[in-house]
Amino acid sequence: MAAPHLKHTFANIHALRGGKPELGDLALSDYHLVFRFPPESLTAADPSLKKSVKQVWFAFHIISQCTLRPTPPSSGVPSSIRIRFRDFTYVSFNFAGDKEAREAFEFIKSRTCKLGSVDKLLAFSYRPPPNSPESKINGWDLYDVRAEFRRQGISEKSRELGWRISTINKDYSFSPTYPALLIVPSKISDATLKYAASYRSRQRIPTLTYRHPVNNCTITRCSQPLPGISFKRNIQDESLVSACFSASTEFAGSTSLDMPVESPPPSTADLMIESENADGSMSDIQKAEDELTVGGTILYDGKTGKRLIYGAQQQNLIVDARPVINSYAMQAIGYGTENMEHYKFAKKEYLNIDNIHVMRESLEKVISAIKDADVSPFPPNKELLAKSKWLKHISGILSGSALIAQRVGIQHSNVLIHCSDGWDRTSQLSALSQLMLDPYYRTLEGFIVLVEKDWLSFGHMFHLRSGHLSHEDWFTVDGDALAGTAVKPGENDGRADHFENAIAGAKRFWSKKTAGGKEAVTDADGTPIETGVEPAVAENMATRPKDISPVFHQFLDATYQLLRQHPTRFEFNERFLRRLYYHVYSCQYGTFLFNNERQRHEARLQERTRSVWAYFLSRRSEFTNEQYDATVDDHVRGRERILFPRCDDVRWWHQLFNRTDDEMNGDLNALAATAERVAAYQQASSSSELSRPVDAGTIDVNSNPSSSGAPSRTSVSPTRSPQPPGLAATAAGGSVLAGVESAHEILTPGTRSPAPPNRNVAAGDPTGTFAALQERVSGLSLGKAMFGGGTGGSTGRSSIGGSGSDSGRNSQNELVEQEMKSMS
Repeated sequence: MAAPHLKHTFANIHALRGGKPELGDLALSDYHLVFRFPPESLTAADPSLKKSVKQVWFAFHIISQCTLRPTPPSSGVPSSIRIRFRDFTYVSFNFAGDKEAREAFEFIKSRTCKLGSVDKLLAFSYRPPPNSPESKINGWDLYDVRAEFRRQGISEKSRELGWRISTINKDYSFSPTYPALLIVPSKISDATLKYAASYRSRQRIPTLTYRHPVNNCTITRCSQPLPGISFKRNIQDESLVSACFSASTEFAGSTSLDMPVESPPPSTADLMIESENADGSMSDIQKAEDELTVGGTILYDGKTGKRLIYGAQQQNLIVDARPVINSYAMQAIGYGTENMEHYKFAKKEYLNIDNIHVMRESLEKVISAIKDADVSPFPPNKELLAKSKWLKHISGILSGSALIAQRVGIQHSNVLIHCSDGWDRTSQLSALSQLMLDPYYRTLEGFIVLVEKDWLSFGHMFHLRSGHLSHEDWFTVDGDALAGTAVKPGENDGRADHFENAIAGAKRFWSKKTAGGKEAVTDADGTPIETGVEPAVAENMATRPKDISPVFHQFLDATYQLLRQHPTRFEFNERFLRRLYYHVYSCQYGTFLFNNERQRHEARLQERTRSVWAYFLSRRSEFTNEQYDATVDDHVRGRERILFPRCDDVRWWHQLFNRTDDEMNGDLNALAATAERVAAYQQASSSSELSRPVDAGTIDVNSNPSSSGAPSRTSVSPTRSPQPPGLAATAAGGSVLAGVESAHEILTPGTRSPAPPNRNVAAGDPTGTFAALQERVSGLSLGKAMFGGGTGGSTGRSSIGGSGSDSGRNSQNELVEQEMKSMS
């Protein structure tokens, strides 16, 4: 990037990060804060220091909290500005005088929350250096919706596959938040689509996002239906959903099993589904299918104990991502969920994924645990990390996505996904399940296409969820500093005058009625924004803090978990995900501006801004995973087409939080290692001829060799060994097919169940090794499901026939209010 046009420069400023001060010069431009160290005063006195001069750039748009702490000169304490950035960087700048600190604070504030319109963001003025690799790539051309679905085998000439491309939304009048081109069943006319649209929130009808290249089964997505308290139904919607689920049966592919496959393949089918041999035995192809995704491990249904035959348990699924009580509570205000009496061709599954407000509060607790990173070198607050339940939420999202991938890829079923409006939780589940199913999306270009398709085109509200225009509440003055207090770890900094904040909020959000009766959008000062030139720019662009939520952040975090667990299956590396997260908030590129495809089209972003994909593709070597193995071979463990998460192995994305693995995951890793050692010890003990039955919780390594039976014990770690028929699904034998078990409650300090009162350790252990291990893990509740007990299976999901109870949650009115707020 070219050198900034500096507006203000402050000499000899102390920057504090991680408790370590650094003396340098602070420069402020229109879009960046630049810290240069050592300062010019030192390099002028000692020219040899010029070789060691460094610059650190901070984009104004990624500021999440900025606090001015003014102090009088007589206090002897420097005035300071503490800044928390969206990428979890924490820096404190100490100024020699109060005047300089206030001047810097007000300038930063004016370049963030007082811009008034989107076209004043950095993206509209940024240009890469001429003749640079980035300048030669047009990232806007990378995603072509027709080309992507042609890769999936769908085009205008392939109606025999059961799908067609509809242009009913070409001018975005049919559904303003949907893409211009919609993939719908061939036998459903546009006239039927218009009638069906009235039954779905915001006219977001069921439409195709993914067709499996092997079995033609599909993932479709939509918003919630509108039955209301009168339980209305819509025949056209029922026909549309039925057509989505039956389209795959109208196509019979004829392909062959050619293994291995070099590089992630396009949508060319490479696996033929054959019946049993004449004698009733399994064919070679079926045996290969059994091995698909599980490396030859035989899988069993967790409820019935019956063996799962690849493709033999087809059961189409409607996935409601919300908690069941939230879904039913929405009926009171005209929304709701499908009445399965009218959708008998499918089963309903609730995933119990919380709404945007719960997720925002969860991240806020994580931030509270690491917020002293500027003034303190100490590790995060482990208790607050545990209370955040962040890892539990990531596990739940991964578990739900794995369920969808399993239904499509193994059981040859079709899945329809929705939440409330179908642009938050739906995007998470849809994109992650495709990432598990299709190796193409695990390449750099493929992942870009996935983000463009399931997040940008399908209308995830990046502007609303990210707050690109900032908010005045994020800029506060700490009056306590006037008394001369110093910044100390654990302080409740950033406390502002509530009255002033209320006035500022009212000025920002209050919509004044114009003479024509229309609502006028105002900027931070209450001045109406001109809407005549570019309607999309001025439409509902004010930041509303309660609409901000880390939805896309969670998707990237879940992708990181898959990458960490399957390090050879992704072409891109962890740094790619981290930089992508950064540029969602940097506003340097136009890719993530606005809320949907229509707004980006009306703002002419392709003409006026650069795409972030050019940045990544021009630096491919920096973001390429050196361990990547492009070979796909369903007969080789670790190279299968489909991959599944290990939800008992979710860890903090410590790189994103600018912490070490030991700081964030030290306790988790230690407890996991302990559990593995105990499990290995107990497995060895169970096969020993010296073992004999003892009281529960007791293992006697000196038991009589002539005694029969194995010691009674509790499983301490989920295993991936096959589960015999008839055995109920537990943490000891759960797979994603029976419900993915999470060990977050086991491994997170502060969330474990209390130890049983009668904890006995073998007296005959000469080294005391087992006694120590047993002491650490005997109190862990290993059989508990990720979301606790209930009838929804070990993942905490609720079926349509479940009780729907949700103890400890808000009342129905509060749930309705929360869901309504999440449906901005």
